Amino acid sequence: MILVTHEMKFARNVANHIVFLADGVIDEQGTPDEIFGNPKSERLKKFISSIH
Repeated sequence: MILVTHEMKFARNVANHIVFLADGVIDEQGTPDEIFGNPKSERLKKFISSIH
């Protein structure tokens, strides 16, 4: 199932794979632990820091 959400806590709890899109392009993808625990792209790092 594909689910689109801006609710990051929900996504982290229910997803087994997350795709982070920026301007319609895949910026980064991985498990919730990879995405939230060790983001690689600067754009994702900035996004995650803005939601905490």
